Parts: sequence; structure tokens; C-alpha cells
Amino acid sequence: MCGIVGVVSSAPVNQLIYDALLLLQHRGQDAAGIVTQQERKFFMHKAKGMVRDVFRTRNMRSLPGNCGLGQVRYPTAGNAYSEEEAQPFYVNAPFGIVLVHNGNLTNAAALKAELFSTDHRHINTESDSEVLLNVLAHELDKSSRGAALRPQAVFDAVSALHRRVRGSYAVIALIAGHGVLAFRDPFGIRPLCLGQGEGTVMLASESVALEGTGHRFLRNIAPGEAVFIDLSGQVHAAGCAAHPVLNPCIFEYVYLARPDSVMDGISVYQARLNLGESLAKRVISTVPPNEIDVVIPIPESSRPSAAQLAQLLGLPYREGFVKNRYVGRTFIMPGQAVRKKSVRQKLNVIASEFKGRQVLLVDDSIVRGTTSREIVQMAREAGARKVYLASAAPPVRYPNVYGIDMPTKDELVAHGRDVDEIRRIIGCDALIYQDVDGMKRAIGALNPAIPGFDASCFDGIYVTGDITPADIAHLNAQRAGQDDALEDSSRLALPNPEVSP
Repeated sequence: MCGIVGVVSSAPVNQLIYDALLLLQHRGQDAAGIVTQQERKFFMHKAKGMVRDVFRTRNMRSLPGNCGLGQVRYPTAGNAYSEEEAQPFYVNAPFGIVLVHNGNLTNAAALKAELFSTDHRHINTESDSEVLLNVLAHELDKSSRGAALRPQAVFDAVSALHRRVRGSYAVIALIAGHGVLAFRDPFGIRPLCLGQGEGTVMLASESVALEGTGHRFLRNIAPGEAVFIDLSGQVHAAGCAAHPVLNPCIFEYVYLARPDSVMDGISVYQARLNLGESLAKRVISTVPPNEIDVVIPIPESSRPSAAQLAQLLGLPYREGFVKNRYVGRTFIMPGQAVRKKSVRQKLNVIASEFKGRQVLLVDDSIVRGTTSREIVQMAREAGARKVYLASAAPPVRYPNVYGIDMPTKDELVAHGRDVDEIRRIIGCDALIYQDVDGMKRAIGALNPAIPGFDASCFDGIYVTGDITPADIAHLNAQRAGQDDALEDSSRLALPNPEVSP
């Protein structure tokens, strides 16, 4: 999961891209980058860190031009600790192309070998985004045949790319002297939308980035579609995939996206309200409401679900945790030691809301269980008589291969365990999960035109249809090696990490 933005404007775009990246910061906190174009020359600045830390006044002044791209990175492939893998990526031929990517290629290793042996292109990092850029560059070179670049040649290149690339990808690329290209994988797994302002056309991962910068949301980019915006701001679009079908990632609605975004016609906020309504029925069947004194959300994505659940059950809704907004989202923090230590840095209890009470905590999802176990312990230390825990999402039992940081089964607390085993590990008095069908109904009801969702981390069904046990094993081995390196780095940075009981 990353956040990407692209702009073509009649005015300088550096500040506009910066503002959009701030609105997408929740989608990636590892690195940030911006590239702009002026007179066919690219100007780029990228580094590890949050947007506010990466870009200073001197950096912004060095980004002139009326079109550009930006990305906030959350690494799931490649070297998560390497500044070289911050985006955008650049190749000088043909034309000169820079690219930002949100997603994860499932056949990146095969493509990399193919690029070297057949296409004679060199890949310098472990990033699948660099692989994707070189596939695009190769196909664009073939389709343009050295002639002036036309929109149809761009669309032909994207069509050829779709035939070669597998996995999830929402992409924005800037072609020097020509314009901005955006396209989405044939399943529409990762989000991308189009908006318009005064003299400006913008593409972004979420509608909040458009609306928050004064742009009018026009539409979502369709699965398999490519959109080319020339430097005059004219928009060209074409379907480029043979059999596109919309299967957006359901975890976007559960956790990843901001609640004020609308994605593929579904309000993220309303989706979370619906999840709370469905979860309320599950709670009643496990814990009688008269045994619950108060409903408390675990900030922040779970708040709509918790509020709806409390209303339906006729229970008081209270805020029992105060969040330190200067600590990153623990789900997307690299390394277990960092995650464990950050929980208590990130959340502090309001003890009066727990003392002597039977408390129902509501979370958006439970992935590794590390955060949940720590929070349940914090509630007990604050004086709660009983601590029940409800998850607005079903058990996360399967690896995700489409760009979410949960690829290894050993990291997932629900993998191979029943609910009571998970409950004992987390340490709560009762554990209530949403069910998979209930989740799909709750969210799918908001846009019946969507035929289905990628819910692979919950149901083990990979919508691209090309994932084998060998692929999962390869991704697990890759991730295990990265986690070992990150754990070592965490221990160096945190000599006395707090470990959950």
C-alpha cells in the first residue's frame, strides 16, 4: 500500500503535490518523493521519512514546473530499509519516464529475468516498481517506433504491459515533454481516481487528496483502463485490458483508506458503519449486552464501527484511549520490536473509563495480535473487570500478495488457530470476529455494481488466479529475510524493547 498522485496544471505544481501527499500520508510513512518537469527536464527529490520531514523550503524551490508526480511509500517488496528504493523511479529511454506505483507485482522475479535476457534492460534495485517501469518503457519504445508519441501508442504500450504483468498495480507515469499517464490493473485491486480543478487535472489514490486540494472528483479509473493527460490538460482514455473485472481490495474499506474517501462508489465511512451493524449481531450471539458496561474503540479506523455497534446494542460509547498522533500506524511499522514498543507510545488509557467496568473493545482488524494483546493488558491495568474484544473484520488467516504488509502465515495470529486459541493468546475474556460473508455483504451493499472484492487475506482466494503455493513460499522467504534485518536494526535503535506479556 502506497499513496500516489499526479498533476498536469497551468501553474507550478510542487506545493499542490506536497499538499496531496500530506492527505495520503496514512498510506505510507517509510519514504516520500516528488518529481516535476520543466522544459522537458525532470527535477526530483526523494528520501526516507514522512512528507513534512523529507521536503524543506530549499527542496520545494528546486521542484519547478507545471506537471509532476508524488508518492508516499509503504514497502512490501524490495529492500524496505533502502533509500534508493524510494519513488519515483526514472529511466531515460524512450523519451524519459518517471513512475510511481501502488501495489505489488506477483511475477516480478520472472519479469526481471525476462527484461535482462530478452529486452536487454538493467534493473538496479530489488523494487518491483523499477521492474514495472522498465516493462512500460520497453513497450512504449516498441509502440512508438521512434515516431512522435500519440495517445494510441501509449494505450498500445499499456495493453502490452497488461499481457505481461501480474498482480496489483495502480500507476502514474510522467513522460518527458508529452504528459502524464495513469493506469490500473485489470482487477482494479488498488485504487486510483481522477479529479479536476481550475486549470488542473489530478490523479490520486484516494478522493480525499482531490477534495482536500480543491479539486472536483470526476470518476475512478476503471480496471484495465489507461488515462493519458497531455501537457495542455486534455484527457484521453481507453480500455487496455482484454477481460477487466472490478475486484477492489476489501481491506481498503476495513482499514487502509481514510474514512472521508469514496472509493469505487463506496463511502469508506459508510462501509465502516455497515461493518459495525453486522458486527453487532455477532456480539449478541457471544456476549449478552447486559454483560457489557461500555463500548470503547481502539483508535482510529474502528470508530465508525464501534459507534454503530454501541447504538444498535443500546450501550454507552466512550473514548478510552488517547492517541499520540506523532507516532505512525503500528500495523505498517517494520519489525516486531518496533511495533511492540510503539503501542504504548501511541496509545494512553483514560483510566476512569475502564475502572470496575466490563468493557467491549472494538478494533478494525487483528493481524499479528501484538497490538491487541498489549491493548487488552493496558485495559486490565486500568482496572477493567472484564475485557471483551470485537473485530470489525474477519480473522486474517492468509498471506496477502497484492501490496499489504502481511505476507507470511507465521506472522498472522489467526493462521491455523481457532477463535478460542486466538483469544487465549490475546488475553481477552471473549473474542468476537466479523464473518467473511457478513463483511462482503456489508460493504458490497453500498455498490451492487461491484461484482466482488479481493478478500484474499480473509478467504484465501486470490482474484488474479495465478498464485500458487510456490509463489507464497517464495514471498514468505523474501519477507522473512527482510524482517530479520529489520529486527536487528530495531534492536540497535531500541536497546530495551518492551515485550508484550
